[in-house]
This record gives sequence, structure tokens and C-alpha cells, in this order.
Amino acid sequence: MKSVFPLADTVVLVTRPAHQAQPLCALIEAEGGRAIAFPVLEIQDLPDNSAVLRLVERLDEFDIAIFISANAVTKAMDLILPRRDWPSHLQIAVVGARTADALQEYGATVDICPEEKFNSEALLALPEMCAVKNKKVVIFRGEGGRELLADALRQRGADIEYAEVYRRSKPADMPGYTSLNFAELLAAGKINIIVVTSNESLRNLWELAGSVGQEMLKHMPLAVMSARIAATAQELGVTSPISIASEANDDGLLAAIKAWRITQE
Repeated sequence: MKSVFPLADTVVLVTRPAHQAQPLCALIEAEGGRAIAFPVLEIQDLPDNSAVLRLVERLDEFDIAIFISANAVTKAMDLILPRRDWPSHLQIAVVGARTADALQEYGATVDICPEEKFNSEALLALPEMCAVKNKKVVIFRGEGGRELLADALRQRGADIEYAEVYRRSKPADMPGYTSLNFAELLAAGKINIIVVTSNESLRNLWELAGSVGQEMLKHMPLAVMSARIAATAQELGVTSPISIASEANDDGLLAAIKAWRITQE
């Protein structure tokens, strides 16, 4: 008799940072699956925030503030709000709904957000982001990252500044996991599908797997946050099915996992 739980007997490896993994793990287990939290990325404070703090003092100069991620919201708002109020004229733009939700937790109102396809390309397509000539825009993000958004807005006549409020790194401590025993875990067939939410996470996972594990990862189904991550996986040699979330959030990832699961029946 078929289980009423769509993810029964499905083991999902969730590679999100530790502080973000629990909600998705709970969704997976509510559908009958087993979620293994396996953080391969860590969000860290920058060792020196002095440049960001100087920018915070000048927030009134800007017309639009763009937040790239929920992590950018948390790190930025924890620096800004203890020091000053958010300028009433400063519009807030976000790449996706999850970032908008994070801002609402701080009492901030989001003015500009794509309704679908939550990525930089979708944000750039909005009318508000096309009429930016002579406007000053600050982009809150992690250290490094894509230049697409800033480059496009500069071409449209905007003056861009970055506020880098965190850095991504491999976790300093992953007890019990080495290239050898992670490869053994893959070889044992105890994982059915792996969730990957960023290119950095994918590359860290690849490095952790080692040469032996990488060959197995190439044949491991993935559920990813975006087509860009899927393309990176294919560049690394992944030939297994890659399910792309229709929305860049936990619900979208869950739907991608369930869609893959249906193909296995």
C-alpha cells in the first residue's frame, strides 16, 4: 500500500548553513522524509566592520538599498538599528521573498521585489530598477559575489556602493566528516538526494567529497535553488537529475524534492 507521505523512505542531505537548515529539515520530515543537516557553508562576521559603519552614518545619502539575501538583512540590520533609524525616504529592494520576510522581522517595509523568479535578473527587470539614472544605490551583500546587479545598474546611470556585511566560509569544524567517511556515506546508498542552495555550498561539498566522493556525487540527484547552481553542477560533471526550485525558498526546495521523488515511483 502506497504511503500517504510523499517523501516516505527518502533521505535528504541538507547542506544549508546550520542556522538556516532547521525549517527545511522540518518540512521534509513532515512529508515523511528523513533530513540530515550537513552544513557545508558558514556565515561569519567580517573581522573589521569599520567601512560598513562609516556607510551606515551616510545612509541618508542613498535613494535605494538592495539586500541580496536574508543573511545580508540580519548582519546589516544588527549593525544599523542599534545606531540609527532607517531613513524614511530610503527605498528597500530585495531579490526574493525570503529576504523580504527577514526584513519584515525588523519592522522594515520592502518597496521593490520580484513576484516570481527570485534572482538578480528578475529584480533588474522591474520598472523601478530601470529608472535609476543619477540615483545612489547601496547593495548589502556578503563578501565577493556576482557583479551582475551592480554592473547593470551602473549602465543605467546609478551610482553604486557595496556594503559587505558577512563572509562565507567552510565550517571550521565538521566533526566526524572527512573525505573518506563522507565518500563511504555516499557509497552506502544512505542518501537519496542532496539539497544545495548556493554555488559556494556546492564547491565546498565537492571539496569535502574528495576525488572518490566526487565521482559518486556526479550521479547523485540534486535539488537546487537556481538554474545558476544547476549549471555549475553540470560544469562539475553532474549527470544525475537536478531539480530546480520554482521559488527561491524552503517551499520551493521542498516542491523540487517532491517532484524528483515522483519520478522515482
